[in-house]
Amino acid sequence: MTFAVAHRMEWLLQRCHREPGLYSVFRPVLLMTCLLLVLFVSMYPGLWSIGVHLHSAFTGSYVPGHHSVLLVNSPNEQAAKDIGRAIMERRLAASINILSRTSTMYYWKGEIQDASEILMLVKTKTSRIQQVIDYVRSAHPYANPEVLSFPVEDGSLDYMKWMDEAIPDD
Repeated sequence: MTFAVAHRMEWLLQRCHREPGLYSVFRPVLLMTCLLLVLFVSMYPGLWSIGVHLHSAFTGSYVPGHHSVLLVNSPNEQAAKDIGRAIMERRLAASINILSRTSTMYYWKGEIQDASEILMLVKTKTSRIQQVIDYVRSAHPYANPEVLSFPVEDGSLDYMKWMDEAIPDD
């Protein structure tokens, strides 16, 4: 709830307490308003997904940012495959590409390091990013795994529809 809405509700409650007749009239309205706000906020991800589907159906276009690509580095191919398979089994992504042997340079403890890593491209719904990050952090062998996300601004509408079918709604 925003500060302005909370402030208005507090003002209304104070006014209702000063005028006893108003409190009995406005109490059910306030309760219903609060319940509707809680319901809306709890259903927001599902409503967003429905809105995206309706927008695509009516306009034939893509809603930018509805899908994202995450970059995840792993120390070896087996770790990447294990993490990738678990993400797919949890239905958190529509597709994962595992790119073998990338050369990586990074700062660690004040020094430049060189390493070979495996890069994963995880294609998912933006609403699923936090779940993917949480899983990667729990299963990854690195103490601080690289997980970067980039919103998809445009692309093949048929591919985006396939992604929506492959990843269940929230």
